[in-house]
Amino acid sequence: MENGIDFLHILDPNMSSKIFMCFEDLFDLAHVSAVSRSWRDYVIANGLCKQLCVRLFPQLSKVNNVIELTSSTKNPAEVGSSNSMEWESLKQEHRAYTFLAQGLRSFAVKQLIAEPIVASSTDNYPEESIDNTLDPSERAGRRASYWSSKGQSNPAVPETLTYKLDGDLCLISEINIQPFQAFFQWGLPIYSAKAVRFRMGHIKLPADCPLDDLQDSVLQDSVRDSFVSTYTSEEFPMAQENRLQNFKLPEPVLCIGGFMQVELLGRVQRQEMDSLFYICVTHVQILGRSLAPAFSVDIDEHSKSLTLKVLSYNEPSPAEIPTTNSSFFGRRHIRDSGQIVNILRGNVYIPDYDWGEEDDESDDEEFVL
Repeated sequence: MENGIDFLHILDPNMSSKIFMCFEDLFDLAHVSAVSRSWRDYVIANGLCKQLCVRLFPQLSKVNNVIELTSSTKNPAEVGSSNSMEWESLKQEHRAYTFLAQGLRSFAVKQLIAEPIVASSTDNYPEESIDNTLDPSERAGRRASYWSSKGQSNPAVPETLTYKLDGDLCLISEINIQPFQAFFQWGLPIYSAKAVRFRMGHIKLPADCPLDDLQDSVLQDSVRDSFVSTYTSEEFPMAQENRLQNFKLPEPVLCIGGFMQVELLGRVQRQEMDSLFYICVTHVQILGRSLAPAFSVDIDEHSKSLTLKVLSYNEPSPAEIPTTNSSFFGRRHIRDSGQIVNILRGNVYIPDYDWGEEDDESDDEEFVL
């Protein structure tokens, strides 16, 4: 090695870049850049970490700016001369993409749904709202727990469920969905979809349309019309079976913007009472790695360009990873409390299902979804 020749000194820059870009793992590129100062400087100066990240995750191709907002880093504009400012900016970009690659590989895999936002239709609101899809149980107390679409005479009418994810940047690997089986109806029908498809992206809303109050129908329409998709999956067939069905993406996908739409395509089950087709879902899981709170993104709607923000270079500790969605259960408590008040006032009638064993065997009564 003492008598070795650095190929950077004898090859033209394009050939050197091709050699470095033969790596398929950014960790290998990071290790190589630690071999010598000249190799490190070359990797930084040519933005090779970003190039490899974009090759692995094409959704990052629209990132045109990187900003570090951590307390331990300096703004490149404060460094000095134009050359030093440019070099500091390149080093900042190198640090950001290196840590981004680390997070995409090592941050904990978890359930990524932070909030259920809106369903394209709901049969009985709020009893059968999208909120119920975060609860893995088929029953909540004495009631069935599921989301139900409105009935349709045309079985081809699709439905969508829109969710806010736990972070602006999420690497999604698989989605699990359980159709609902109406155990209170004759024949125990399962209201699955024929197929599912997944769209990832962000929501473009006016400043006066907050995401924390989306139950109003006008705002729901705004969310549906304002969803901007950056990735659309293939269609996956759904079985008409009462189980948590796994839909694994061919390759993990980086969702930029923090929203996912589950598209439920086609209907297979007609309700006997009204002869309409419904889609009903018990539970939805979106699994992957969130890069929050380390990263966030700003999206320029005019140019469609992205600004990647580094908020921390620390990997989230287990204490920062939520195990339950407290806001969802809080909304369910408020919703159930509101139902109790309405019942006491005589404003709402909700069937009182008795799930005792004797009734399960002898109850012939059907309830409308």
